[in-house]
Amino acid sequence: MTDRYLIPGLRTPFVKAGGVFAGQDALSLSVPIAQAMAEQARPDLLVWGQVIPSPRVSNIGRELLLDAKLDPTIPSFATTMACSTSMMAAIEAAGLVGHSDFHLALVGGVETMSRVPIALTPGKAMALMAAARDPAAIAEAAKTLSLADFDLPVRGWANRISGRSMGEHTEDTVKHFAIARAAQDEVALWSHQRAVAAQGSGFFSDLILPFGEVAADNLPRGDSTADKLASLPPVFDRSGAGSITAGNSSPLTDGAASLWVADAEGRARLGGRPAARLVDWQLAAMDWHEEGILMSPARAIPRLLARNGLTFADIDLFEIHEAFAGQVLANVKAVSDPAYRRANAKVDVDLGDFPWERFNPNGGSLAIGHPFAATGARILSQTVKELAVLGPGRKAIVSICVDGGQGTAVLLESA
Repeated sequence: MTDRYLIPGLRTPFVKAGGVFAGQDALSLSVPIAQAMAEQARPDLLVWGQVIPSPRVSNIGRELLLDAKLDPTIPSFATTMACSTSMMAAIEAAGLVGHSDFHLALVGGVETMSRVPIALTPGKAMALMAAARDPAAIAEAAKTLSLADFDLPVRGWANRISGRSMGEHTEDTVKHFAIARAAQDEVALWSHQRAVAAQGSGFFSDLILPFGEVAADNLPRGDSTADKLASLPPVFDRSGAGSITAGNSSPLTDGAASLWVADAEGRARLGGRPAARLVDWQLAAMDWHEEGILMSPARAIPRLLARNGLTFADIDLFEIHEAFAGQVLANVKAVSDPAYRRANAKVDVDLGDFPWERFNPNGGSLAIGHPFAATGARILSQTVKELAVLGPGRKAIVSICVDGGQGTAVLLESA
C-alpha cells in the first residue's frame, strides 16, 4: 500500500466568537490560508469543510478554490463530520492520493461561530417562499415576523434528535462515569497552562498565519487558576448536580485551519517539511443514550491500538480533542478499563495504564478554541510538529469525539 503522509498546514489565529473576526465569513477566513498553502506547492486536490454552512454556499471546497484564485482545474469538494470534519477530510484525501494523478491534497475546515445562519421556522419559511416572486407580498409577509418565527440556536446548536446541547449530553456522561468537578477543572487548567507556555516558546509561530492585526490565538488564559475555575457556576445543569462550566468547556470560536495529505511524490514537492506517516485510522459509532453522545473515541482508540499490536506504552503522544474536560476524562477512564474495552470496543488486550504525561503537551481545544470544522486540521498539524520534535519513528494517537455518538482516531508515526 502506498504510504500517506500528513504535513503541517497553516491556520488563522483562533479567536473568541463575537470578537475580532465577527466581520468575517467562512470564505474570507479561509481564502488567505488556501493562498498561503498554495504558495508552498500546487495541490492536486482540495477538500474543505464547515459544520454550520451558509445556505448560499453549496460546496465550500469549490468556492474556496475559486475565491482564492487557485487553478480551477484542481478538483475540490466539501465534507462534514461535525467536530471531526477536517480530520475526516484528511482520511478521505488519504484514500485518494496515490491514485490517478492525485499526489498532494490540501485539506482543512473553517467555522465562523460569530456569523451562523439564522433560520425561519418551516411554516414561516414556506410562506415567504410562496411570496418570493412578489416583492410587495414579501414585504407584507415580513411585517408579520415575530421572535417565535426564528429558529434560533438557543440550545447551543443542539443535537437534532435529542434537542439537547453537547454540554447537556456531557453532563450525562460525567455523571455516568463519576467524573469529579475538580478533575475537570484540573484538565482545563493544564490546557491553558500548556497553551500559554507554547505561545511563549514560539511553538505556534510557523503554524499560524496572522489575519489582519491578529497574530496569535486570543483564548488561552495565562491568568487561569484552580481557584478561578472552581468559582465558575455550572452552565448546563443548574440543579445543583451539574459540574460543566464555561471554564471546563471549549469556547465558541472563529477560525480556519489547513493540512497537507501526500504520497511520497507529493511530499517531495514540499521539500523537507516535518511529516508523519498516516499508519492507520478508525471510525467508531455507538448508541449514545446510556453514556452520552461523545464516547466513541473509547471504542476507536483500543481498536486502532489492538489492530496494530500496540499498547499505551508504545505511543509517545496522545492528542485528544477537548470538547469538554469531562468528555476527555470519561473517554480515558473508559479506554483504560479492561471490562469496558471488552464489552464496548470488543478488544481483549492489556493496554496498560494511560500516560497522562504524554497528553496534549501544547494545550488543547479548551484553551486554544474549537471552530468545529477547523479543529481536526489544527490538532493534526500540531501533532505532526510535536512528533517531529520528538524524532523519527515516534508514534501518536489523535482522537476526536463527534456529535451523534461517533468518533475518529488516527495513528501517526514521525517520518
